[in-house]
Amino acid sequence: MIRARTLILGSAAGLIAVSGAQAADLPVKAKAVEYVRICSLYGAGFFFIPGTDTCIKIGGYLRADTTFNGAVHGGPAWNSDLGQQNRYRDYFVSRSRLALTIDTRTATEYGVVRTFGQGDFQFNNFGTSNPTTLTNFPAQASNALNVAGGGYVAVEFLFIQFAGFTFGKSASAYATPWQGFPGNINSSLLGGQNTDTGVNNIQYTAEFGNGVSASIGLDDPTVWDRTAVYNLSIPGAIGANGTGSNAYAGTHAPEIVGRIRVDQAWGLFQVSAAAHEVSGSYNTLDAGGVPSAASEISGHPETKWGGAVMAGLQIKNIPTGVGDDIKVDASYAKGATKYVIATSGTSPNFAMFGDSGFGYQSVGFGATTDGVYFPGAAGTGGIALTTAWGVRGAFNHNWDPYWSTSLFGSYSSVRYDGGTNDNLLGAGTSTAKGAYCAAFAASHPGQALAGNAAGAYTCNPDFNVSQLGVVTRWTPVKNLTFSGEVQWFHLDQKMSGSSVFTATAPKPNALYEFKDQDTVLLQLRVQRNF
Repeated sequence: MIRARTLILGSAAGLIAVSGAQAADLPVKAKAVEYVRICSLYGAGFFFIPGTDTCIKIGGYLRADTTFNGAVHGGPAWNSDLGQQNRYRDYFVSRSRLALTIDTRTATEYGVVRTFGQGDFQFNNFGTSNPTTLTNFPAQASNALNVAGGGYVAVEFLFIQFAGFTFGKSASAYATPWQGFPGNINSSLLGGQNTDTGVNNIQYTAEFGNGVSASIGLDDPTVWDRTAVYNLSIPGAIGANGTGSNAYAGTHAPEIVGRIRVDQAWGLFQVSAAAHEVSGSYNTLDAGGVPSAASEISGHPETKWGGAVMAGLQIKNIPTGVGDDIKVDASYAKGATKYVIATSGTSPNFAMFGDSGFGYQSVGFGATTDGVYFPGAAGTGGIALTTAWGVRGAFNHNWDPYWSTSLFGSYSSVRYDGGTNDNLLGAGTSTAKGAYCAAFAASHPGQALAGNAAGAYTCNPDFNVSQLGVVTRWTPVKNLTFSGEVQWFHLDQKMSGSSVFTATAPKPNALYEFKDQDTVLLQLRVQRNF
């Protein structure tokens, strides 16, 4: 009996053990996998961020540029060592860039909420080996650009859009959609405004239907919208290259900008306007525009408001070919020269050297300012605003799906109030030209009413600049493009005669003829978009 009971209990225990082992081997039910879903609401490339109703697109491009006889990204040899054509200049300069963009969008009851950002990972050199020039760069910049394995990150657009508003670093409400690139690949086509990498702003856009819209905004002018204000009374106000030290005061007011645009199947037309504050620091400054112990009690010139207007036009579907178009914009500015002499960076001053028929060399100068002032009863009576106007455009033609060509050009003019040699004709320093020429004469002897004799010249700081170029692109496969661009640049300066002066080193003290200047560059590019 006992044996039977033991056998039964042992068998039961065995069955329980086997049953437990089998239960442990049963698969556990896995959690559902959430696959990435395509978001078709905003075009190709968007997908939903898992677990959210927000769509995201990651894109960008990789680009390699080489410019011959010019600065990085197609800047002409219009100043510095390139303008001098001396031994420190690089005959060519290259830049490699990886641009990454992140675009997120979420549908809400107020409309789409959008964020956008772009970072550029890039490497290039300075285009010069001049130790004097290199010391002007911040230490971290020279370390990043001038060492093997270096590089830096540049930040372009960073903005939020909500209910018609845009907050952050974005294109100005003043700008055209093509910015400074109606057909060119270089970032130095003058003749109009350019905020192609974004400016800190707040703006609002209203859509009225049928392609009609209006925008108004407040832009931070500190980086993008200022050139320089010269105090022409300071010692050495105008240096060897015809430029002076910047005496702008701090930023007190934003740019007030706006536009009205019509964008339809035939093309686009818009009118833009901007108000720009021009302010000087102090009446008394030391050499180089440095403040002194007497600056604050010396007073300052009265702040003035300048501004700019622009009209832009694009004509599509022209009979020369499918996808061909013409883009053109024209600008006028008073005290806001950056709206005409604009690049993707700072506005250039011009100091170009070339051959001469009788002097050591010839030279052409062009100082880019928003205004100048000469304090005192016999001075300009405040800031004399600089006038500028320009026009630029391009014709873009597609030969076939793989080849395209753009012909582009620009013309710009900068004018200072007053007449030639005003400081010698009784006007003294009361006009912008009179004050500038008085300061220019201190570093460039020989100013006379007639500049016919060697070492004598007539003074006029006005200048014009012209550009003409052509770019041809080959796209063998989708999103991969090879480009070659040739650009001619002409400086039409208004000085005449010659002067014996000490030019910026390594140039010697010698007789220089004032003369118009020309330069040509070649830019090559390969770019892969993704």
